[in-house]
Amino acid sequence: MQVQVVKSKIHRVKVTEADLNYIGSITIDELLMDASNIIEGEKVQIVNINNGERIETYVIKGAKGSGEVCLNGPAARRVAVNDIVIIISYGIMDFEVAKSFKPTLVFPDETTNQLK
Repeated sequence: MQVQVVKSKIHRVKVTEADLNYIGSITIDELLMDASNIIEGEKVQIVNINNGERIETYVIKGAKGSGEVCLNGPAARRVAVNDIVIIISYGIMDFEVAKSFKPTLVFPDETTNQLK
């Protein structure tokens, strides 16, 4: 049997931009992506602490060290700049492997989105 488990999480980052006129996705600072083991094109869930919205989209690499977290396209309607969000990716793995799997969790400074 296979199960879906949390693979990576960026916990409590600030939305720096919401671009309704972009095609879609979430743009994330490359340093945050690297630290959390999230890759470009990967499906993620965004949980908005401020309003309870849950959004699924895919990741686009942002400028390294910029602190950028930008919701693009329709997802931009579900956030406001300065909202605090959690970004989660999931992996599918064998049940026995999942029992001992440890996800990559990142806790950046939520005022600057920089790694602590």
